Order: sequence, then C-alpha cells, then structure tokens
Amino acid sequence: MKIAVLITRVLLGLIFLASAIVVLFNLVPAPPLTGNVKTFNDGLMATGYFIPMLKSIELLCGLALITGLFVPLALVVLFPITVHIFIYHLLMAPDGLIVGAVLLVAHLFLAYYYRKSYAPLFKIKP
Repeated sequence: MKIAVLITRVLLGLIFLASAIVVLFNLVPAPPLTGNVKTFNDGLMATGYFIPMLKSIELLCGLALITGLFVPLALVVLFPITVHIFIYHLLMAPDGLIVGAVLLVAHLFLAYYYRKSYAPLFKIKP
C-alpha cells in the first residue's frame, strides 16, 4: 500500500507541477479553442490574476506532493482544483475526461490514505 501511495503522490505532484510550469513559463502555445470553452477561458484570462494564481498554487502543491512535505495540506488545497478539472471535462471538454477522472481517483485515493490527518477538522469543539 505504501508503494502505491508513494507512486500516486509523486505522479499527481508531477502532473500539477508540469501543468504549472508549462503555463507559467509559456512553454507550449495554447491550443485553439472554440465555443463555450473559449468563452470560459477568455473570461479567466481577462481577470489578469486568476491563471497565474492558480498555476502558482498548483506549482507549490505539486512540489509538496513530490517532496512529501505538507501532503495533507496540499491535498486539501488541490481538491477544489481537481474537482473543477473533472467537472470542466465532464461538461465542457469531454476529450479530456479520462485525465480528469484519473486525477480525481488518484486524489481521492490519497485523501483516503491520509484521512487520519483530517479527523481534527471534523471534531465539534464546545
């Protein structure tokens, strides 16, 4: 089980790290977009801050997953991003649904493994 967790953690970290580096350093030109996907992407780009902020978070959390430091925190921070990736591909760009599903399953697997770290968050304090 520990080997599976290590492999999953490092691969998930590498995916987020690579995605962040490619976008932050503009290493690959963006593919041509059409329809609702283009409208959605144009809206995110128009903010001027959202994509750099998102990719910076992905970079830091990807590094945390790869190094094994602050893994439960990185998983909590990345979870809304992972869910969004999955829903985005489910509803808007189904060609990437497999990637979104793999990310979600890997994330849920790691969250289950580290579940004891989250127990204090769910205790009701008087």
